[in-house]
Amino acid sequence: MSPINTANMKVVEGSYAVAHAVMCCKPDVISAYPITPQTHIVEHLSQMVANGELDSEFLTVDSEFSALSVLVGASAMGARSYSSTTSQGLALMYEVLYNVSGMRMPVVMNVANRAMGAPLNIWNDQQDAVGARDVGWLQIYVEDVQEAVDATLQAYKIAEDPQIRMPIMVCMDGFVLTHVYEPVELLDKELASQYLPAFQPEKILDPNHPMTFGAFADPSTYTEFRYQQFDAQLKSMAKIEKAAKEFEEIFGRHYGGLVDSYFADDAEVVIVTMGSVIGTIKDAIDAMRKEGKKVGLVKVRSYRPFPVQALRQALKGASVIAVIEKDVSIGAEAGLVTDLKSAFYNSKIRTPVIGFAAGLGGRDITIKDIRKIVDKAEAARKGIESEFEFLDLRTEIL
Repeated sequence: MSPINTANMKVVEGSYAVAHAVMCCKPDVISAYPITPQTHIVEHLSQMVANGELDSEFLTVDSEFSALSVLVGASAMGARSYSSTTSQGLALMYEVLYNVSGMRMPVVMNVANRAMGAPLNIWNDQQDAVGARDVGWLQIYVEDVQEAVDATLQAYKIAEDPQIRMPIMVCMDGFVLTHVYEPVELLDKELASQYLPAFQPEKILDPNHPMTFGAFADPSTYTEFRYQQFDAQLKSMAKIEKAAKEFEEIFGRHYGGLVDSYFADDAEVVIVTMGSVIGTIKDAIDAMRKEGKKVGLVKVRSYRPFPVQALRQALKGASVIAVIEKDVSIGAEAGLVTDLKSAFYNSKIRTPVIGFAAGLGGRDITIKDIRKIVDKAEAARKGIESEFEFLDLRTEIL
């Protein structure tokens, strides 16, 4: 990311910064149900509506299922729509997630990533959103609060593109980013309006021009509906890159679009990951670089669509790849490492890929842990086999 203008920075809570970004996007309808650690986002938005800062219909509902169901109707009527949720709330939305994507509704939702129960846990990992990777929503994972702000604005630009018309989750680590107070350059409202024009949907529910949304599809047509979603996600990769470039032209802050890298060009060991742990990894890389270790990082911003070609390009020089992720696919490694191995299948890249489930349920991932992963990656590079591993597993309590 490019340097930001420190003169315009304010120290605010991450949730407020995101709520301010949503306000600058001017949604017509906001519907959400409070759940930790997402609650502060919609609390701030409700206050903005009450204060007259945001001209939006703020709807209070009885559950997360209702929150997203309300937006199905709002989006069908042509309203720019917004929600936010986390963990069990996202799980309760599951049926509606499919409906929103299947009806090609460009809803934007911030997901404050939190562990799934049982056992009950309110701390951060990314199991909730990674578990919803196949529902048809685009997913952008952010590194810090500034990126959460900027990605929220970019999300509407991507989702509402006439060639895409797909919902999108902007995923930010719960508590780590939602509740932290740090310097952020809040969006300028005029520049935001210049970047994101008013929503002009082509197809809406209109009594003067009747149409059906979410109609019954029998076996003769269902596959084609799914193909259109699949195709739109593939097309969205170019739109994600374009949205990031246009954002940089107006705001001066650069993001890699689909992926970004840190000292990856000459690295022998490359770490691949998503989310706020990237800050810790960068600090670890800086220290190891001073010791002469060629370690780099590739950051996945777009998890859906999964940027196969971009990752192949970014990782083509690596001798070994270590994937760190805050989720686990019970019985089959974890989401990102599995997708990355699939991306290398049928390619010329034969680089060893090893995976680690780390930070589950909010457990800290330290610089010491990163060093341990790099040591294991170097061993794998020398031919020592490595299986998928739960990092820092406490065997004494098993």
